[in-house]
Amino acid sequence: MYPLLREMLFRLPTETSHYLALDALRVIAKCRLTGLIGGGVPALPTRVMGLDFANPVGLAAGLDKNADYVDGLAALGFGFVEVGTVTPRPQPGNPQPRLFRLPQARAIINRMGFNNLGVDHLLRQVQRCAYYERVRATGSGVIGINIGKNKDTPAEQAVEDYLICMRKVYRLASYITINLSSPNTPGLRDLQFGEPLNTLLDRLKTEQQLLASQSGRYVPLAVKIAPDMADADLREVASALADYAIDAVIATNTTIERDTVSALQHGTETGGLSGAPLTEKSTAAIRELASALRGRLPIIGVGGILSGQDAADKIAAGASLVQVYTGFIYRGPALVGEAVRALAELERRPVHS
Repeated sequence: MYPLLREMLFRLPTETSHYLALDALRVIAKCRLTGLIGGGVPALPTRVMGLDFANPVGLAAGLDKNADYVDGLAALGFGFVEVGTVTPRPQPGNPQPRLFRLPQARAIINRMGFNNLGVDHLLRQVQRCAYYERVRATGSGVIGINIGKNKDTPAEQAVEDYLICMRKVYRLASYITINLSSPNTPGLRDLQFGEPLNTLLDRLKTEQQLLASQSGRYVPLAVKIAPDMADADLREVASALADYAIDAVIATNTTIERDTVSALQHGTETGGLSGAPLTEKSTAAIRELASALRGRLPIIGVGGILSGQDAADKIAAGASLVQVYTGFIYRGPALVGEAVRALAELERRPVHS
C-alpha cells in the first residue's frame, strides 16, 4: 500500500505532502490500522545508554519536530522515537521552498532551519501522547528529545540555549540529543571543534549531573555530529566526547557535499543532503569513530539507511543503534521491520576470528 501512497504524495509540494502523510498516519494509528501500511516488526531487545530498547531501529529527529505525531510513528514498530530539533523560543525556520526531493538519487535536500514551535509546545505534546504515558508508567519505550539553539542566538551564547532546553526536557526525555551539526543554522557546526566544543560539553555535563542529583533520575546525553569531517577531526571529537563522559554519539547528520547529485534537478540547492548519497560517508564516519572510541561510548548510526543491509552495515561498522529518516520517506514503514530482521540475522551470524 505504501508505494501507491508515496506516488500520490510525491505529486504534491514536498512540505505539504510531509504534513499530510503525518496527519494521515495519526488517523490510521488512532483507528489501529497501521498494519495496512507496515508489516510486523520482530522484537530484538537491546540495551544501550542504560536504556532498554524493544529493537535497535529508531526514528531520527527532524520528521516530528514538535512531537505532534509520536503515537502514530511509535505504532509503526520503531524501537525508539526521537523528536525535535526544538529550540528555546519558537522560530519559523528558513523561507520556503526549503525541502527538495531528488527521487533519482533516493535523496532529500533540506534547509528547514530548525523550524519549530518552541520547547514549551513540545513538552505539552509529549505529555499528551499515549506513548509517553506508556514509557512513564511501564518503562516500555524510549523517547529522545533533540535540542538546538535559536538562529538569532550568537554562537558564543549557544550553550545557554542548550541549557534552557535541557532543563525543560530533562524530566520527560529518555535521552537528550545535542544537535551541533545542522548545516542550516549559521555557526552551529563550529561548536563541534576545539575550545567551543570543550566548553559546551563541560557545561552540559555539569548540568546533567545537577539535574540527575535533583531528580534522582539519570538522563543520558548524546551529541549529533556532521559527516563532513576529516578523520583527524572525527578522532578529536571522539576523544572530547569520551573525556567528558558523554553517553553516546549520533553519526551522522546531513552532508553539504553535492558531488553525486549536482547534475540532478534541485541537486545544487543549499542545505543538508540526506538519503542514499550519504550511506557510505556516514558508515565510514561510524567506522572511524568506533576505532577511536574503542567502546568507551556507544554510537547511534544514521545516514542513508534505505534497506536492511544498510542498517546491518552501520552496526557492523560499530554502531549499537540505528535511526532512519529519508529511507523511511522512500521505503515507508516496511523499512523498519526489514532493518530489524537484518540486524537479528547479523546477530545470528557466527563470529570468525
